[in-house]
Amino acid sequence: MSKAGVRVGVGTSFRYDGETVEVVEMAATTAGNEVVLKDGRGRLLRLSLKELLFSDRAAINPDGPGPSADDEGEIASVVLGQLGEAERREILERVEHVRELLTGYRSGSPELAREGEPRDEYAPSTSLEARYTAKAAELGVSSRSVRRWVTAFREQGEVGLAPSQGSTRKSQVAVDERWVETAVEVMVEHADQSRPSRTVVIERTRARVIARFGEGVVPQPSRATAFRLLEELERRHPLFRLSTKRNRDIAGRPEGPYGKLRPTRPGEYLLMDSTRLDVFAFDPLTLKWVQAELSVGMDWYSRCITGIRLTPVSTKAVDVSAVLFQSFRPRPAGQDWPRHAVWPEHGIPRTVLVDVESATGPGLASPPLVPETLVVDHGKVYVSEHLTSVCRRMGISIQPARLRTGRDKGPVERYFRTLREGLLQVLPGYKGPDIHSRGERPEDDAFFFLDELEAIIREWTAAVYHCRPHSSLVDPGLPGLRMSPATMFEHGMARAGYIEVPRDRDLAFEFLQTKWRTVQHYGVEIGRRRYSGPGLPEPGVRSPYDSPVKNGWPFQVDPDDITRIYFRDPATRAWRTLVWEHAPSAEMPLSEDALTFARQLAASKYRFPDDRLAVADLLERWNLGLGTTIAERRMALRLSREQAAIELPESEAETVVSLPSVRKALGQDEQTAELREPDVVTEMGDDDEVDLEDLAGESDFYADALEDV
Repeated sequence: MSKAGVRVGVGTSFRYDGETVEVVEMAATTAGNEVVLKDGRGRLLRLSLKELLFSDRAAINPDGPGPSADDEGEIASVVLGQLGEAERREILERVEHVRELLTGYRSGSPELAREGEPRDEYAPSTSLEARYTAKAAELGVSSRSVRRWVTAFREQGEVGLAPSQGSTRKSQVAVDERWVETAVEVMVEHADQSRPSRTVVIERTRARVIARFGEGVVPQPSRATAFRLLEELERRHPLFRLSTKRNRDIAGRPEGPYGKLRPTRPGEYLLMDSTRLDVFAFDPLTLKWVQAELSVGMDWYSRCITGIRLTPVSTKAVDVSAVLFQSFRPRPAGQDWPRHAVWPEHGIPRTVLVDVESATGPGLASPPLVPETLVVDHGKVYVSEHLTSVCRRMGISIQPARLRTGRDKGPVERYFRTLREGLLQVLPGYKGPDIHSRGERPEDDAFFFLDELEAIIREWTAAVYHCRPHSSLVDPGLPGLRMSPATMFEHGMARAGYIEVPRDRDLAFEFLQTKWRTVQHYGVEIGRRRYSGPGLPEPGVRSPYDSPVKNGWPFQVDPDDITRIYFRDPATRAWRTLVWEHAPSAEMPLSEDALTFARQLAASKYRFPDDRLAVADLLERWNLGLGTTIAERRMALRLSREQAAIELPESEAETVVSLPSVRKALGQDEQTAELREPDVVTEMGDDDEVDLEDLAGESDFYADALEDV
């Protein structure tokens, strides 16, 4: 049997730096064993034996045959792993016969001799030729076959007795390789197109083969053979079996090895993304069914949700900035939230506090931290000038994900799925993830207003998601331990020893949009709205800014609350608040979209509308929409159907079932509807029995009274 080892001594040949050298002397020194080499030109070289044996610059020249890494054959485990159980038993039995022929014992050792061994015909005193003849007669094969087995066993061991494996074919279907390569080319071209039929792919492949190689050069397979080939190629390039979106994702996989960002502490990476929710929502301003879009920010290390923003229809750049700002200054927790869902006021984990009860304030909905890097996709709102300028100012780097590669933001995508499966699908108005999963009329179910839906998502995230163990949150030292995002945040603080927190609360104003306007004697005008307040510069004072507007000053505007804007005094660098002239009539935050809708509504009803009249009319509608009782909600929907200017999906029912409480929506309390039903009686002023005719008359009265609002 050949050996893997080679003797190293005087006369051994090596290849060193591309030249053939020979060992002429070996010496043992205090620094270790050394050798003296001599090349073909007679030059001597002294090297350490360790350098000669383990350096990439040197390789030994074997003086005889033996196993090598570049052998054509496969290693023993690969060859034996391709055999079935019956073939393995046959090989082991054949090995025992070969050992008995050579040694007289099936185990190959006298110490492990079986009963009756050695037999007379295989005794060591018997000639080898007689043993060959006896074994061939015993097995019923020729003596030549037995000799071939012995030779293979001596050279390769048990592997030499395995049946020879032919060259692996690329395809089990007998088709010309040129036809196969052309078929793969056609299938790859359809990765971004609509799904074709197999017949179309076969016909295009045949036409392209004839145009490329000529008529009759490449044998054309039959129709059945071509179908079998496409079924085999489907495993390499999916085209017919999966959805087209899934096929595009598979085709877009990187050719090289997969890489991954590995966070080491909280706040190192912040994932941000937006998704369309699978629940119908109701806009209290326009009284329309709207698509709700959710934008979130997630700390990659702990999976904590640091910012949530629910917007109607679509997300704007200012909404993304608001989500990022919530990482700096989290929203306060709800008054009725459970204790385990509330973070301490300063965001430090409970295990670090000496006394949690001593922390003042209602607490926070998420931990405050300053992200070091944002991981976003290529959406307009995430690569906008507003967001990039804010990140540049805050020292936050932006890491864009690869195009159409959702796995780059895998944790936040998994949060959207968990939100849908853990919360949204048990809420009224759930419409499913796609059109094929939608019910008959989900909009006829109970509904949520946008602000109510956002409050439910925030509470579920804080009370359930942050406190439930996740399979992906593990410590490499304890792989069997599953931690929740809140626990992982504490683990990250204990591991890193610190978190990044905002240094100045006034940095919040830098997340808002900047508007350049001139200062007049009445104040500042933005979007036909006039603002005034203390701290404004005198009219006519030259602006120190090189603004796009002549003598313009910068003002920070929040599109979700246009009742006030903010201005920084150039002298004191203190922020001043300027109030809209019609803000007292609003008595609540008013968005720019709501004011635009109010102006359109007032222009269709009044001949000379103004902002005060428009806001008053809008607030009256808004109060109707935000009514918390069943009667007010039904009147709001009835009013919206009577107005032709507002398009709503028609329904055969007169009214839509009103919003139940959150507990009923989550299926935790079936008695809530029975407890809230008497509210209608109380509002109608009937303390005894409710007359159905009187109740119907009251409903008609309110409908007629609100017809001209």
